[in-house]
Amino acid sequence: MSLVVQKYGGSSVSDADALKRVAKRIVDTKKAGNDVVVVVSAMGDTTDELLDLAAQITSKPPAREMDILLTAGERVSMSLLAMAVDELGVPAHAYTGQQAGLRTDNQYGKASIVGIVPERIARDVKDGSVAIIAGFQGVNELNDVTTLGRGGSDTTAVALAAAMHADVCEIYTDVDGLYSADPRIVPSAHRVQSLDYEETLELAGQGAKILHLRAVEFARKYNVPLHVRSSFSELEGTWIMNKDERDMESPIITGIAHDRSQSKLSILGVPDVPGKAAKVFGKVAEVGANIDMIVQNVAASDPGKTDISFTLPSDSAAVALKAIEEMKDELQYREVTYNEKVGKLSLIGAGMRSHPGVSAKLFGALANTGINIDMISTSEIRISVVVHIDQLDEAVRAVHTAFDLDAEDTQAVVYGGTGR
Repeated sequence: MSLVVQKYGGSSVSDADALKRVAKRIVDTKKAGNDVVVVVSAMGDTTDELLDLAAQITSKPPAREMDILLTAGERVSMSLLAMAVDELGVPAHAYTGQQAGLRTDNQYGKASIVGIVPERIARDVKDGSVAIIAGFQGVNELNDVTTLGRGGSDTTAVALAAAMHADVCEIYTDVDGLYSADPRIVPSAHRVQSLDYEETLELAGQGAKILHLRAVEFARKYNVPLHVRSSFSELEGTWIMNKDERDMESPIITGIAHDRSQSKLSILGVPDVPGKAAKVFGKVAEVGANIDMIVQNVAASDPGKTDISFTLPSDSAAVALKAIEEMKDELQYREVTYNEKVGKLSLIGAGMRSHPGVSAKLFGALANTGINIDMISTSEIRISVVVHIDQLDEAVRAVHTAFDLDAEDTQAVVYGGTGR
């Protein structure tokens, strides 16, 4: 008998019919001889609707109250799904994150899991019931409900799988696994059969929307096998596991991720002396903005000066810009510019380590399409470029074709909404 943890995203439980379909899959898994623990997201666009509702009340909602509000969506879906499973003859019990034993730090809105004591869940499993847990939430030391940030249900599922030593954690979504690019903009993208944790971390970190970054980090740390698949079909999905457990040699390029959520700040004419960059990024860190890509160049037309450019999430850009503007006298820069019309393309593959010419092919594909590169960043298995946002989709398709990633005779199917 295996212990299977299943996570269902919002598009998989969007309405009553979807909940019944998911319940049947859970019951089938149980009747196949497995113990089953389920983590569920809010139905459809419930979280966005709650955010919109709060915005109609106040422009500055208290973080604690927002967490109380946003956890309501998962409570609705967990209770309805438990009813649907029970209706099919299998006992099921719904639990909030708090009842499931998920303890977090005190960071409302983006809390981190600090411990799990899943006693009630383990007892349910032992008694033959299906435990259904509200994703995305836990409780802090003050006994206040907290949320884990958008996509946090993935993290809930993997953390529970790790704590309960599950045999596999199945992440159900609205596509048949991880693809070589987002099938919504590259219909010819092919499904990737298997990935290691390192490649998956790069994909998740660079904008791929199927898996939450912290969930992959949990899986790697505790060696939890992940199976990403669709709740709308019975097809085999994508397996994520240790490299030595994969069935195939790593391809040169695994896939392409893209990100529309970044903005670019440039601080021009900064005195080229030690300590200026430290002050810039120290201040950015103080206001809670996460830096992604950084480029610093000596200003050719202004000896003794340098230009510093960096990208960061758009929702952090305004506060970072204000902080930099308040430091003008201290930094002695000439001007600061802000550009929200940027998009990031990332080419990822473990085979880059041993195959020369990847960069040349990437830049050639973009040049042949008339796409200018604004910034470049690399790691051992990744090359990222920033381009104009209006050219991002075209850039992804051009690079996908250049690296022979297009499927020959099939097109990817997107069954639901957002892939979450």
